[in-house]
Amino acid sequence: MSVETITVGKDEADIRLDRFVRRKRPGLPQVAIQRLCRTGQIRVDGRRAEASDRLAAGQSVRLPPTTPAPQPARPAPDARLAADLERLILYRDEHVLVLDKPPGLPTQGGPGITRHLDGQLDALRFGHAERPRLVHRLDRETSGVLLLARSAAVAARLAAAFRGRDVEKTYWAVVVGRPVPVEGRIEAPLVRRVGARADRVAVAEPGEPDAARAITDYRTLDHAGRRLAWLELSPLTGRTHQLRVHCTVLGTPILGDAAYGAPELEGFPAGLHLLARRLVLPHPAGGVLAVEAPLPAHMALTFRTLGFDIRPPARPRRSAAR
Repeated sequence: MSVETITVGKDEADIRLDRFVRRKRPGLPQVAIQRLCRTGQIRVDGRRAEASDRLAAGQSVRLPPTTPAPQPARPAPDARLAADLERLILYRDEHVLVLDKPPGLPTQGGPGITRHLDGQLDALRFGHAERPRLVHRLDRETSGVLLLARSAAVAARLAAAFRGRDVEKTYWAVVVGRPVPVEGRIEAPLVRRVGARADRVAVAEPGEPDAARAITDYRTLDHAGRRLAWLELSPLTGRTHQLRVHCTVLGTPILGDAAYGAPELEGFPAGLHLLARRLVLPHPAGGVLAVEAPLPAHMALTFRTLGFDIRPPARPRRSAAR
């Protein structure tokens, strides 16, 4: 393989450099891409670039000769899971798919994870040449609205919308306790601490390096005395485990979230009581798309037990403007 210079196409605009390289050199590990950027072997318009830099249409990317690592074969789609996912489609058009992700299904693979949504996306092509692409993520135990793009170009535009905060995300949670005040804003930077257990996040100390700004608006929709409450959560930033940690800042961890201080309660079903209820986003073909997900079974049972109003989701709606 020789040195190659590739021009960034219009449908690849705003993609990260490392993702662009992975498309052109499948199987090249992330650590290798970062090393090639750090040593100046990968260049953009003749200049050094960071792996996280975003590209513009028309730029030229120089790729040195590389030897990709052998890649394990992608697991064959699980026919039963694929059929289940098709039934969970909340909205579908030529540009996007929106799923109601069930709790317990990982969005992507990882150590010890062989059954995950990303591994089944070939089953959701519906005749398209490209497999759908994840635009954002939900925690393994979180259910609800999950957005997929049906092409690389659409994925790039939607990813830019998420980064630019043009997407409104609304979550529902049942929490242990009742927050005081009953509504407000949480501004608590988050950090993943060195040596902490995998996927554990904490509120950063003042001045702590690597802290990420995190903001969540919340309001109480109903409560059962001071024992449990139903919150609407609107994250204004998108940090890992942001809502779960921010609820602990209120002193009201999410029911079923043992990792962040809320073990299961007797008389209530097991499982994390967190739902990605609603997503409102600029549709890639114009207008605004709004999609809502229903309560998962364990949260619906808790709502009935507490006498909370089980509001059915609104029908998906694409409008000309907000």
